[in-house]
Amino acid sequence: MFGVVPKSIWQKTNPADSNNLIDMAMRCLLIEDGNRLVLVDTGIGNKQSEKFFSHYYLHGEASLDSSLAKLGFHRNDITDVFLTHLHFDHCGGAIELDSASGQFRPAFANAVYWTNERHWQWATKPNPREKASFLSENILPIMESGQLKYIERPADLAPTPLGFEVVFVDGHTDSMMLPLITMNGRKFCYMADLLPSVGHIPLAYVMGYDTRPLITLDEKARLLRRATDEQWVLIYEHDPINECSTLLDTEKGIRVGEIMTLAQAL
Repeated sequence: MFGVVPKSIWQKTNPADSNNLIDMAMRCLLIEDGNRLVLVDTGIGNKQSEKFFSHYYLHGEASLDSSLAKLGFHRNDITDVFLTHLHFDHCGGAIELDSASGQFRPAFANAVYWTNERHWQWATKPNPREKASFLSENILPIMESGQLKYIERPADLAPTPLGFEVVFVDGHTDSMMLPLITMNGRKFCYMADLLPSVGHIPLAYVMGYDTRPLITLDEKARLLRRATDEQWVLIYEHDPINECSTLLDTEKGIRVGEIMTLAQAL
């Protein structure tokens, strides 16, 4: 999760257990905007085999359905599913297995599913390095259902039909999308795998999973600079403790500022 950074350094922020594993969250984002209810990413889902799940030591009681229910919603209320990218831990919950027919189907029957054409081509014709992260049962049923739509990428920062902007980044995987939402005059950016946790804020802390780590470095530098200058709130998808934070200029570079929950930030 931290690439070339030694464990003796990164374990100060993300301590490992006896199996050398660290806690990670799969924190989705729900955006209510008028008649639209937009779900950003869907977690790992529950349709994979016992052997598959045994590699990841899932724990905790939270689920997508229970989290929606706490807010008074049901998965059938979701109008749009925005997928930052199509790695299994971000889109696995987008598709479910119909126990009666044995077929895969969209888990959100009334939703439009959003990705972009460039990333779709990357995911459906995967390179050997990422092939194990792009599972066909998570991806192809979206298109087969007729619920798939593409967000255009005219530039690295583009407006979307969903009412928020998207920052496109290419270091982790090709054409990953980070939603940039303006609320109450403040910008919130859902960081997906460009910045999985607070512990990844220093520039050199780049995951070994990234296909183009030097591009990630450049993308992080540019985005963190803008986020600091414009006082963005960053939302962390994989941080098990910290939901959000601002950033702060220090003598050592940009570091974490105020840590908060999303509710506090709003």
